Amino acid sequence: MSFQAYLDTIEAKTGLTPRQLIALAEKRGFGPGTKAAPIVEWLKDDYDLGRGHAMALVHVITKGATISDKHVGTDGAHSDASTTLWLDGAASNPAG
Repeated sequence: MSFQAYLDTIEAKTGLTPRQLIALAEKRGFGPGTKAAPIVEWLKDDYDLGRGHAMALVHVITKGATISDKHVGTDGAHSDASTTLWLDGAASNPAG
């Protein structure tokens, strides 16, 4: 599953875009420098997200929307179209 696919699945499950979840995380005091554990716990408790999906959000909450180009443009299951993740909802993604 691509990084973007994780975020799109989270949106489908929670009804919230990644950007909305980032805003909620900021209200809780989560951001750059926050350890993964408290974010993962919050996402599990409030949204019933598993660790893999939660870790995708941990990345965007703590590091922003840029990812490594390791899988960009590859043919594998983890291939992403861009090094910049779309955070404003799957329906509005121009790539998708």
